[in-house]
Amino acid sequence: MRRAQRLALAATAAVLATACATATPVGVNRTDPRQVHRELVANALSTNEMSAPTHELLTRLSLLEAYRTRPDATLASLHAGLSQSDDAGLLFALAELSFLQAARTGRRDLALASAVYAYAFLFPSAPDAPPDPFDPRLQTARHLYNRGLALGLRSDDGREVALASRTYSLPFGDLAVALDPAEETWAGFRLDRFVSAADLQVRGLQNRYRTAGVGAPLSASLGGPAGGPLPPGHDRIPARLKVPVTAFLRLADVRAGIASGHLRGDLELYSEDGRSELLVDGRTVPLETEKSSSLAYTLEGSPIWDFGFAGFRLGDFVPGGQTERLIFMTPYRPGRIPVVLVHGTFSSPATWAEMVNELDNDPVLSRRYQIWLFIYNTGNPIPYSGGLLVKSLKDVVAELDPDNRDPALRHMVVVGHSQGGLLTKLTVVDSGDRFWENVARKPLDEIPLSPATAALLRRSFFYERLPFVTRVVFMSTPHRGSYLADFGPAGWISRLVKMPVRITKLLGELAVQGGEGAFLVPLQRPPTSLDNMSSRNRFLQTLSEMPVAPGVAVNSIVAVRGAREPPFTGGADGVVRFESAHLPDAESELVVDSGHSVQQTERGINEVRRILLLHAAQSGLFPAQAVTQVSAPADRASAARAPGSRPAGRRARPRSSRSP
Repeated sequence: MRRAQRLALAATAAVLATACATATPVGVNRTDPRQVHRELVANALSTNEMSAPTHELLTRLSLLEAYRTRPDATLASLHAGLSQSDDAGLLFALAELSFLQAARTGRRDLALASAVYAYAFLFPSAPDAPPDPFDPRLQTARHLYNRGLALGLRSDDGREVALASRTYSLPFGDLAVALDPAEETWAGFRLDRFVSAADLQVRGLQNRYRTAGVGAPLSASLGGPAGGPLPPGHDRIPARLKVPVTAFLRLADVRAGIASGHLRGDLELYSEDGRSELLVDGRTVPLETEKSSSLAYTLEGSPIWDFGFAGFRLGDFVPGGQTERLIFMTPYRPGRIPVVLVHGTFSSPATWAEMVNELDNDPVLSRRYQIWLFIYNTGNPIPYSGGLLVKSLKDVVAELDPDNRDPALRHMVVVGHSQGGLLTKLTVVDSGDRFWENVARKPLDEIPLSPATAALLRRSFFYERLPFVTRVVFMSTPHRGSYLADFGPAGWISRLVKMPVRITKLLGELAVQGGEGAFLVPLQRPPTSLDNMSSRNRFLQTLSEMPVAPGVAVNSIVAVRGAREPPFTGGADGVVRFESAHLPDAESELVVDSGHSVQQTERGINEVRRILLLHAAQSGLFPAQAVTQVSAPADRASAARAPGSRPAGRRARPRSSRSP
């Protein structure tokens, strides 16, 4: 063969070889299993691409390339392939691809279509053919319904979810939605300005809890009164509270509606006080709920964050026009035990956010307790603030249960951090006239005072145990003083405090009516809370010697930095020494390796959780089997007690790995 022919043959062979060879040979590469898992479970909700089941379906139908170039026409073709018989594969693909296109284009009709298709997939018309619980598409379809509903009902500006009775356009027809105005009420208030929880990124909380189910989790703002009677305690619900609710669109005969192009649905709204499950086409399904984002949303930009220093310095300052000292995060719930959280110095109720998030999302505690927050100006004299706490609790119990019909109110738990622990103790002591004798030579009744002034003094200096408080929890409480309050700079800081007007007027009246020699202390400058927390202060010394009244359970949580093994003598949390916070006669005492803010720590919160489980079990209000008591041993460094104290009845449990 001549050379030219050989070259031509070789060239032809090379061309043929190139044309038949694959560009990338089939094979495998070893990689991180997590990457493989991400590829297997990826879908339109987590990435900008379709899931493997949808990709496989389009491949089998030769529609993969068509969807990439003509998505709307491909969706119409898939929709036309639906028959009256349930075709789960097509329904799922339509739900996912419609959502994918809605996310890419912003079209609300496609988002609603995604929710409709997902509903049909989740609730097939044949009752004997429920989805396979091991089908990975099931959970994706649930999320597509929830997200598609919120996206399809969003307002024109995209910032809120607009709930209304109206007819919506769909790519294949229309959807008539009916909404009963009564659905948009909560605790006697109208709900408005709904925001999808999917649009809110939570920061500052360790856990974001969500209960899996159907429905779109939303956060709603409080509007005005709904027109009916407001429930007891409504004025203690803050105006800026965000209410967690779930929207569920119940579709009537969804498969027939998809076939005809005309669907009907009822929009239902559920709050956390309502049901947690729904009956849909004969099946009981859970509602999807989320409270963490609403809690964080409530605190976002709240003036409560500015209360710490301002509330210390200004005795009459209350943020946001707050008039009540007790704050309810939910309406009053008869049958649930109140847990009252009392914050510390330079602080505010916002510092309880981590604990509120954990306790309120505990599946056992949330059904047995209601959380109340007490706010007070932390620079004011402790006897004055303690009197406000006692009065607030008396008033609220009388208001909520004047006929003494709710036994849960009579098992109240008060939890105090730092200075708040001192206020807490004042709710469970019988002081007699011992506090008054520290400041006066005459009995109070012998001083001619106005009724208002006499009532204020009696409230601040004479304490009787509140009969409805049956347990107190002290957290980093300076029972015998804070060493920071003993330092010289504390006196300078105290001079920044501006006393409430009523205290200023009280001092003037006492100076006129009391006469010379009536008082043991000068009346020119009343003590601030820092003065009261000095180890040399007569009030604090008297309170520390005063026993808690019989019948009240006492638990103590002490923070000691670097705590490893007892004894903890000489240890401190940066504000309070162990010797000051230690209570040898407490029912239990947990020592935590922590700074002063132990109420925000994992160990501190879990100990409060353990105590509340025990309290619920001992209250006799709930079936014994319904209250789980878990009390696993903790590590010795955090659970050990000081030498000489009696053994604790229980130890703290380790942090649970549960999910809501």
